Amino acid sequence: MNASDTPRVAAARRGFLRGRVHRSEAAPRPPWALAEAAFIERCTRCDHCIDACPSAIIVRMDGGFPGIDFTRGECSLCGDCVARCEAGALVRRAAGDRPWDLVAAIGAACLATRGVECRVCGESCPTGAIRFRPQPGGVARPQLDALECTGCGACVGPCPARAISMLSESRLPTEKET
Repeated sequence: MNASDTPRVAAARRGFLRGRVHRSEAAPRPPWALAEAAFIERCTRCDHCIDACPSAIIVRMDGGFPGIDFTRGECSLCGDCVARCEAGALVRRAAGDRPWDLVAAIGAACLATRGVECRVCGESCPTGAIRFRPQPGGVARPQLDALECTGCGACVGPCPARAISMLSESRLPTEKET
């Protein structure tokens, strides 16, 4: 049996066999991607967007489709990936059009929420969407202004606790849930 005869196992099956039966959120698509079903239908997996990305954060994900890996860096929202997409899976509709509905989500592992002084995410944020509010008798905690957040992911990689993820605004917990 050579390498080409090795059976391929689907990612979902691999997760099941490893005991990970919960469904994790899919990696975000490149900026200005069509809705998921339309994106999958249109994307030819040509890698043009991957090659065009100056930040090298667009990578091949499951199924060979492009996705964003914010641990590699931030998205400059330059639009080079859109310009190179001949299939029409990435489309900038109008000037000022939001590239995606992603915003930073700061999780419970955040050092500042655990009483350790850390402001790396706020210092990394180019729009100032993450601010620190003083807490009486404690360490200032991060507060995210979702309207200011572009979803660029500049805060993800530098976080020493890996407490920040990029989520769709529709998946953010409401104040009632927190």
